[in-house]
Amino acid sequence: MDSLTHVFLGAAIAAAIVPPQHRRAAMLAGAAMGSLPDLDVLPVNLLTGDPIARMTWHRSLSHSLLVLPFVAWAIWAWFRSRGGRVAQSPRRWFWAILLAVITHPLLDAFTIYGTQLLWPLPFRPVMWSSVFIIDPMYTVWLLIACVIAWCWRERRFVQPALLAGLTLSTLYLGASLWAKQQVEREAESALAAHHLEDAPRFSVPMPFNILLWRVVAMTPEGFVEGERSLVADRGPMRLREYPSDVQSLTQVFDYPGVQRLNWFNRGFMKAEQRDGRLVLSDLRMGAEPDYSFRFAVARREGDAWREMPPEQLKWPWQASRRLGAMWKRIWNTPAGETDVVGAAMARPSVRAQAGATAGH
Repeated sequence: MDSLTHVFLGAAIAAAIVPPQHRRAAMLAGAAMGSLPDLDVLPVNLLTGDPIARMTWHRSLSHSLLVLPFVAWAIWAWFRSRGGRVAQSPRRWFWAILLAVITHPLLDAFTIYGTQLLWPLPFRPVMWSSVFIIDPMYTVWLLIACVIAWCWRERRFVQPALLAGLTLSTLYLGASLWAKQQVEREAESALAAHHLEDAPRFSVPMPFNILLWRVVAMTPEGFVEGERSLVADRGPMRLREYPSDVQSLTQVFDYPGVQRLNWFNRGFMKAEQRDGRLVLSDLRMGAEPDYSFRFAVARREGDAWREMPPEQLKWPWQASRRLGAMWKRIWNTPAGETDVVGAAMARPSVRAQAGATAGH
């Protein structure tokens, strides 16, 4: 999630746990603890210039539930040894620091990016993908609770306000999981109509809401993409087919950078040739044809590809222009839109091939 959300979540949790007279100090400490895991970007950026390494090392060690409890304990023990507020109420402060820290990676796991909750164990990153990385409807309840706690500190109504803010934000996460379940059910039905029920797929909410969703499923020739508005759509989900240079991707699949990307994004990537280079786009973040993470991984030399140091590309981003259309799409189903999935997708043999496309 975005940095401000982590600040308000950490502050609200700490303020709700410590004694009322410590509330403002706890909010500052909770905000710092809630932000702490994301400081991993500093050493990562200093240690490597490889953009794939930077992307995949983020949310690893500093977001691990096997590491953070020890970090929280060390911070708590140091402050307790110095006396002051932590020494006055050590048990409450311990839980305030611990929960402010570990809720950061847990909240991140609700997004699509991927969070390595059990680092260093060799599990793929967790991506529950039920909320967008910025969602005002999650953050606003925490913001209101923090404003009340900061302004009125020890008043009796502050504790219920903090608990209400935390409860409402948590209920919103629950609503996002329910919304995802509805979308997944419709996606399964739509994909089954094209014999793609076994194809690797993901669903993710569009920016700033949980009412409009995007679904992507991998195919032998590329991928299909669909949308679902929980407000406006009633009929079957409509799918659009997009190509990917699967042959070239197969040729470079053994490159370390490509292997690392495939592990991190679970094979949800598109390959295309641009200016004599092979570019891989992470399909999870963005929408056709705009994606947040694109990496050039190979250069064309004659009829073959030669590995090159990965380079992150910055292409024109049209997302801001799409916000108005996205808002309209939440409330309206496009008139006259039909499936544009090719006839090849209707072949039963596609089911086995689709899994191989993303699995390698």
